[in-house]
Amino acid sequence: MGDVQTRAATAQTIRALGTPQFMPCFLSLLHTLAAFDNLIVIAYCDEQRPEALYREYTDPVVYLPMDSEYLEGAYVLDPFYLQHREGRASGVERLADIAPDRFRRSEYYRSYYRQTTLIDEIAIFARLSPLITLTACMGRDRSSGTRFLPREVNALKRHEATLSALMETHWRDYQPALGTPARALPLSQRLQHALAREHGVQLSPRQAEVALYILRGHSSQSIGRALGISAQTVKVFRRQLYAKCAVSSQAQLFALLLPLLTGLGE
Repeated sequence: MGDVQTRAATAQTIRALGTPQFMPCFLSLLHTLAAFDNLIVIAYCDEQRPEALYREYTDPVVYLPMDSEYLEGAYVLDPFYLQHREGRASGVERLADIAPDRFRRSEYYRSYYRQTTLIDEIAIFARLSPLITLTACMGRDRSSGTRFLPREVNALKRHEATLSALMETHWRDYQPALGTPARALPLSQRLQHALAREHGVQLSPRQAEVALYILRGHSSQSIGRALGISAQTVKVFRRQLYAKCAVSSQAQLFALLLPLLTGLGE
């Protein structure tokens, strides 16, 4: 997988821009940089339901929960989606480098992510507008059973500007199926309203924020840094949150709140 193959594959992909041959050429280009078991292109538009524009896989198990769970609401807990929402989506990012410190202990990971058999993921971000981000997510799953090598990650990062530009150019006329929305209320506020409406549970704004951070896999220390409060204060909010929701574990909190997240972005 040398520079000669990459340059040739890049030229072929440029020629295929705007045609049905773009994705086969783009995949060939990526394969000169890194080996992967699956790839999915997802369009995020502000906070509305994402769209899957393309998917490729070796083992179909990897995307079985995609339509029924991820695209229906679980996406709001995804570290790649958070990069988009926080305006930090650019270039190439490895999931392990941007995920919260307790991501693998989170209920999102246990209940959703582990089903996919994904072992490692890398995303290429392409910004189409202030509200629309594309991600091409390459994964290693049980098919290969291995993580990306450092040289593969480095190769992708060296070419990140080119890869992002190719995606931006090919999909420059993309329009979300639901249309580009006006800015919605912050997710924490919409979760507050949904919880009050569906279960009669009244959370404070801070408690709702803490709930989302917990579900995304942040420790009390990490939540404290994000919100500018002490870890001890976060623990107080956590106890209050669990008491109001009548739950005693993260699993129970996840089971209560995930159904509410479905539809909040539409």
